[in-house]
Amino acid sequence: MTTEEDIRNRFVKVTDEILSGSRNELYSDMHYLGLALSALSFVPSTDIDPFGTDGRSLIVHPKALADLFEKNRRLVNRVYLHEIYHCLFRHIFKPAKRSKVYWMLACDMAVEFLIDDGDYRSTRVAHSGYRARLKEALKKKTPVLNAESIYRQLVLMAPDRYEVAQMQAEFSVDDHSRWPALQPKEQNSPIPPKTVQLQDRWDDISKKTQTEMESFSTGQSKKDGDFLEQTRVENRQRYDYRSFLRKFAVLREEMSVDPDTFDYVLYTFGLERYGNMPLIEPQEFREVKKIDEFVIVIDVSMSVSGPLVETFLQETYSVLSESETYLHKVNIRILQCDEKILSDVKITSQKELREYMDHFELKGQGGTDFRPAFDYVAELIRRKEFLNLRGLLYFTDGKGIYPKKKPPYDTAFIFCEESYEDRNVPPWAIKLVLPREDLEVEKEDLKESQFVWPEQQT
Repeated sequence: MTTEEDIRNRFVKVTDEILSGSRNELYSDMHYLGLALSALSFVPSTDIDPFGTDGRSLIVHPKALADLFEKNRRLVNRVYLHEIYHCLFRHIFKPAKRSKVYWMLACDMAVEFLIDDGDYRSTRVAHSGYRARLKEALKKKTPVLNAESIYRQLVLMAPDRYEVAQMQAEFSVDDHSRWPALQPKEQNSPIPPKTVQLQDRWDDISKKTQTEMESFSTGQSKKDGDFLEQTRVENRQRYDYRSFLRKFAVLREEMSVDPDTFDYVLYTFGLERYGNMPLIEPQEFREVKKIDEFVIVIDVSMSVSGPLVETFLQETYSVLSESETYLHKVNIRILQCDEKILSDVKITSQKELREYMDHFELKGQGGTDFRPAFDYVAELIRRKEFLNLRGLLYFTDGKGIYPKKKPPYDTAFIFCEESYEDRNVPPWAIKLVLPREDLEVEKEDLKESQFVWPEQQT
């Protein structure tokens, strides 16, 4: 007589055999994924529909797994790799965006496109022309097809329910309900320690996978290069731009009471006891950090779009508007440059910066050469239009000609995470990548996209 325990043991055995075989096939094609492929245990469950992961286990519905294996074992390999990629790129730990449907779909599309690009024997299957056409259309709008960039395009595209259902049928193969980021928790409550430990574990696995590829896979083809590049982007250290900009502050002495050294008790006692003779005079000067003189250069080549530049300026403006980091009078030059200087605006107050933001317009749209901007700033220094230039911020995609000599001030090349190339940045320059994943796309940005659906293409 077959008991419930016997059935469960049979499920466990079949699940383990199928997934172990899948893991071996994937490892034979992608040795660099060895650590990641071994990071998930196998858990059969009838409560999943049909596959999923919580970062610790690969959870599968036994019947769904058996049916998929019988249909095509390579589909099982793709599901396995699909879950591994969700973990490696830490999709499972990222809170859902404003549109949860778009974000979940973007995560699935990102890993499916990456699996397709790999084109390995263990995962190679035929796909519909719709998938290829949609990918090509997205590539025209954003060269990096990671989850964040695809999400932004989905928001811009604003697909209707039919289009969303069509994309889900094409790309969504798993259940995301077990993701740690989607588990219910009290508002403003801290992330559970176990989740933090799990995320640290996958951070470590991802970095080791990147090191493995960089050290031993130098001769790999483009299919590995796409995966490596996305891994580098995900593992790149994130910076707080506001804190970064404050580092361009200089110590200045200004007239004000220093509250740290002023004793109001003794001061008041002196006035009461001796009339107009306070016992302790307040210190009239204190050292504070203020942003004084610096240059912002905007690369207006064709690869840098208006919304990205406006976002960068808005972030800069918000920092400059803080009372503790902004002088009443400043000396800021905002340059627009492609192969030559196209615009030079002098900003001396918060009001002028606000007016510049309100009437901002990109010029140029030619090629990129960083050298004219540095030559122009050198001329401004020679003419004594800068007396204490703290630094230069160059917002760009990095695709241009860099100067060879270090200028006498700090220089930072600011890249947007969506599309940039930083391999040629000189060693003397600061390199900062601004993440776009937390930026919300506004409705007026729909004009920038004008997305053409695959069905509309000729």
